[in-house]
Amino acid sequence: MFQICTYNAISPAGLARFDTRYFQVATQVANPSGVLLRSHKLQSTDLSDSVMAVARAGAGTNNIPTEALTERGVVVFNTPGANANAVKELICAGLMLASRDIFYGMSFVQTLGHERSETLGPLLEAEKKKFAGNEVYGKTLGIVGLGAIGSLVANMALDLGMRVVGFDPAISVEAAWRLSSRVEKMPNLDALLRQSDFITLHVPAIDATKDMINSESISRMKPGMKLLNFAREEIVNSKDVAQALNDGTMKRYVTDFPVPELIGNPKAILMPHIGASTTEAEDNCAVMAADQLIDFLENGNIKNSTNFPNTSMPRGSDYRITVANQNVPNVLGSILALIAGIGANVVDLVNQSRGEIAYNIIDIDQPVTPDILRDLGGLEGVVTVRSL
Repeated sequence: MFQICTYNAISPAGLARFDTRYFQVATQVANPSGVLLRSHKLQSTDLSDSVMAVARAGAGTNNIPTEALTERGVVVFNTPGANANAVKELICAGLMLASRDIFYGMSFVQTLGHERSETLGPLLEAEKKKFAGNEVYGKTLGIVGLGAIGSLVANMALDLGMRVVGFDPAISVEAAWRLSSRVEKMPNLDALLRQSDFITLHVPAIDATKDMINSESISRMKPGMKLLNFAREEIVNSKDVAQALNDGTMKRYVTDFPVPELIGNPKAILMPHIGASTTEAEDNCAVMAADQLIDFLENGNIKNSTNFPNTSMPRGSDYRITVANQNVPNVLGSILALIAGIGANVVDLVNQSRGEIAYNIIDIDQPVTPDILRDLGGLEGVVTVRSL
């Protein structure tokens, strides 16, 4: 019986994936094998030694101490693309809010409760010019990051009649296949900044992207451009954006990450982190996270991990061993030599590495004894060993 500890409110659709014959799921369990969470800020000290995996029902994992967990051999999962459509739809709304003065026009109407019906129409007719805007049709949208969300946004913008330019130095083959051939690939970020009327950000919050949008990059943008940030707060230097809004360099900033520097700024449209706040997105994320966690615990397969290599293999026998080890020479050879030394035959094997960690799934033709696990765990460079 695997025990799963949950933080936050997990969608019932995800919780229903756990077969109660093999899994116990609760907010408090004695020795959890896995953790399932959403936005809870996890500390490595919160986790007992029994935890083998942490699954985040969402794309970002900056609430998880991934580096510390990697050293312990704990696999961290996320759910890229599960909330992509929900975010795409909100970005569509963000484009309209940035180009048309919808928000302030609606706010103005809410102040007119004292008006009589016979005066309301003429007043609205006289005042509506204050809230005039522009159409997005024919404008250029620059997309920084062309992954699951960025590619959906690109195709949506093309359907709206926009010219779309994109930049992503790390685009995957899978993501490239999702893109329309009409998306123009930019050679660098500067080329995108100079051409775009609107810019939308879809990159992870890592050291390389921190403050990607700052006073220097803003100076290379078209005057009066509009910026959308539905990725992460850290990607944008909020003080520099506030200055650009105040001096007119930037016309609008629409974001899902409010900060004190921008609250009350009439050119900033701030949303309360609702990009993935749809029933469908929450269900999709929870189901995807649960399925990945179940497959790992039952079969040792890894998909959509942020710290371990994607590694999976169909069952070749009833006896499976998984080994996580430091990605250094000769460890796999030592593992196989030990297995051969007990007279076992390797039926099938897959070995993958990512950075400083390597992961192996090994099917053998005889039962895995506690002695085998003990000896494998004692090999130099081995981090974790399991029998499934």
